[in-house]
Amino acid sequence: MALLPWHNIDIVLLDMDGTLLDLHFDTHFWLEHLPKKLSEKHGKPIEQTRLDMRENYQQVQGQIQWYCLDYWAEKLDMDIMEAKREVEHLISIRSDTIPFLDALKAANKEVVLVTNAHPGSLSLKVEKTQLDSHIDNLISTHQFGVTKESQLLWKRLQAHLGFDPARCLFVDDSQVILDAAKEFGIAYTLGVTNPDSKEAENKLYGHVTTNNYFDLLNDIN
Repeated sequence: MALLPWHNIDIVLLDMDGTLLDLHFDTHFWLEHLPKKLSEKHGKPIEQTRLDMRENYQQVQGQIQWYCLDYWAEKLDMDIMEAKREVEHLISIRSDTIPFLDALKAANKEVVLVTNAHPGSLSLKVEKTQLDSHIDNLISTHQFGVTKESQLLWKRLQAHLGFDPARCLFVDDSQVILDAAKEFGIAYTLGVTNPDSKEAENKLYGHVTTNNYFDLLNDIN
């Protein structure tokens, strides 16, 4: 039995990090690489720097600042894009992503990337993966000034794209964001339980879930 009623779906909205791309790059950058650079810059112990950064992250989690490279560049007095390029070799696309995207296109679904990532991060990842060649439209929520965690984002996104929530599928790896989409009225949601290839699988509740897009390919139509 198909996990999703594909005949009822016209448009697929897709998260990027952890959903189409391996989240390992981001996990490593924010929890390891950046604290190490700050530790060296300020001559502070790495463990203390990690604790300080976790506190900084928690203060803005889910808000646009959390995802904003300009915010972190100013707050930390560091060129964040330059720091990201130092570990850009870790940016990788999930092995099941391109077959999934190509199956969606073959089934005439409109495919839209909707990421909270800053436009600078989005550009770097597109440059490294050529993800844009498989997607109709790339959207950073920074253009709306609010994140996917917020109902205001969904209102603005619907106004911008003109989609029918009743015929829309949204794919993400975050419980909070999937819940927000469902609250707005997105009819179909799909949670990715293995966003980071180096970490254990997550549990997601209240949504259809997958850890392998290949399992969906035969049903897409």
